[in-house]
Amino acid sequence: FFHRYLDPAESLGEILFGLIMVLTCTLGAGVISSTDRAEARALLLAAVGCNLAWGVIDGLFYVLGQVFERGRMLRLRLKILGTGSPGEARALVAGELDELLTNVTEEEQRRSLYDAVVQRMRSDPVPLNRLHKDDVLGGLVAGMLVFACSLPAILPFLFIDDPRLALRVSNVLLLTLLFFVGHRFARDTMAKPW
Repeated sequence: FFHRYLDPAESLGEILFGLIMVLTCTLGAGVISSTDRAEARALLLAAVGCNLAWGVIDGLFYVLGQVFERGRMLRLRLKILGTGSPGEARALVAGELDELLTNVTEEEQRRSLYDAVVQRMRSDPVPLNRLHKDDVLGGLVAGMLVFACSLPAILPFLFIDDPRLALRVSNVLLLTLLFFVGHRFARDTMAKPW
């Protein structure tokens, strides 16, 4: 479900951000020497609230990023429509795509592809840049991933009566998850995960 709206790197990034955010709160609370249950509860609410707030912000940034990216492509199209020569238009497309395609195509293949892109951009009507349903759903998914990372921090407090011990267990659990997710993220880089 998540990968329908976010690519794997985005999903793992959201999870890492969420874990780091809640871990920052719980590690900071570790300097408090109090064993008061009410303070521990307040700490958990603060950590969950922090991740909820960041989830909302991150979701909005995702939506804005999607709209901005479509706007960038519309600006490219308008520049292409404003050029007089096919060579200038092709150069604009090359500026966008060369970095991605130079290592996997020959120059003649890229030239042919860029000419096809120019032709398509000149022949299709220029669409309006509107908010799409998938933008909003992607933003919700991004926000949910960040928020969900605060939930493992709560689990020890549900089963352990001593707030200090529960906090330590929570920190160990979060650090373990952070390592696991980081290791998984690193595997996708095709480099050694360690």
